[in-house]
Amino acid sequence: MTQAGRDRELTRRAALRVLAYGALAVPLSGICARWAVAGGADTTSGARPGPKGTARARAVIEIWLAGGPSHLDTFDPKPGAGRDYCGPLDKPAATNVDGVRIGELLPLLAQQADKYALIRSMSHGSNGHETAAYIAQTGRASEERLVYPSVGAVVAAFKGYDRGYAGQIPPYVVLTAPQGRFSEEGFLGARCQPFATGGDPSQRRFAVEGIVAEDVSDARQRDRRELLHTLDSLGDAMAGNVAFRKLDRCEDRAYDLILGGAGKVFDLSTEKDELRERYGRGKFGQSCLMARRLVESGVPYVTINEGGWDTHKQHFESMRRKLPELDKGVATLLADLADRGLLDSTVVWCSGEFGRTPRVSWEAPWNGGRGHHGECFSALVAGGGFKGGRVVGATDERGEKVTARPVHPRELHASIFELMGIDADGPLANPLGLDVRVTEAPGGAAPRLLEIM
Repeated sequence: MTQAGRDRELTRRAALRVLAYGALAVPLSGICARWAVAGGADTTSGARPGPKGTARARAVIEIWLAGGPSHLDTFDPKPGAGRDYCGPLDKPAATNVDGVRIGELLPLLAQQADKYALIRSMSHGSNGHETAAYIAQTGRASEERLVYPSVGAVVAAFKGYDRGYAGQIPPYVVLTAPQGRFSEEGFLGARCQPFATGGDPSQRRFAVEGIVAEDVSDARQRDRRELLHTLDSLGDAMAGNVAFRKLDRCEDRAYDLILGGAGKVFDLSTEKDELRERYGRGKFGQSCLMARRLVESGVPYVTINEGGWDTHKQHFESMRRKLPELDKGVATLLADLADRGLLDSTVVWCSGEFGRTPRVSWEAPWNGGRGHHGECFSALVAGGGFKGGRVVGATDERGEKVTARPVHPRELHASIFELMGIDADGPLANPLGLDVRVTEAPGGAAPRLLEIM
């Protein structure tokens, strides 16, 4: 056989071997794809970390309220605006910080206000989900030349595999589904793509995509691996082949993740029932607990993607379901992080792509709904160097317009990057070779939220 023929045969056999791996449920796609590209060309080449010793945070938990929560019913109540703006939620809760009140359906968060800051003057002016989500996640307006990366992807680039991260769990995790409005990794590529877990952490066994199968026990996974090795005569015969050695390393890492300590991070059954009840036994509450476990294990960026906030119809009925879940989950997360000494090193960021129209649409078919409102909205930030018990900015008496200290999403992003020890003004390499900075504002560097840093 000629050399070309041997090469083709090797390629064919290698492909068959990969198929055998897949048939035996070894997760060689997804996470392994990230391992495969790690160590290649550095897409952040030329980018700079922050000044040595400046990082105050080691991780970020982003609580993304997809669809856009109402700022009036959460963090910027306007009880004097009347029924057409407040609806039935006109009795805001006093917090443990003098002079600060939040929505009446958030009593637990009201008692944690000394731990977080509220930004009541977020604004970008876009009322479309896709455009608003892109701006809120990247700090940029959309353009034809490049798809910019989200905050999580940038953190994964600077704190991920190319920068010394050695964890088996990818550095950017989304619980449980991708945000879906755009490709969050942007031009940074597959290494910075979020790993979406799938599954539901409130179920008896959290079925994590490629890691934990709902109906496959650890013992059965070990049996499958033994069977694979029994069948793998080709791998034994060609043990020195470079391509097969890469597959072997990928297999070892995959099984370390499935059966080792990293995989156990996803097992919530080891947590006390009392704590799980405090978080809330639903999907959102258990996702908050899962996020804490992930950052505790060293994952630098975790997003909880929580939908259901696009309340065009019967808004207040939805709020009576959604807000108590948000209250329990976030309040317990802040307290749990603080109790474990993790809040000082973990940024918690809670927001959506925009707010909702302050004036309620009572007429049919909306029946008490709220529309999209990018003119102003609110964000909660805590930990990792952000000061608690503070309020940034203000809106008018009806929550329709910003009246003090407008904050564009890029200012929040730049502040988070700085707390993570990332040079927010530094260069960010891209496929077109353009002069792109980690964050940018018209005319220069993005301002920081210095009043709460």
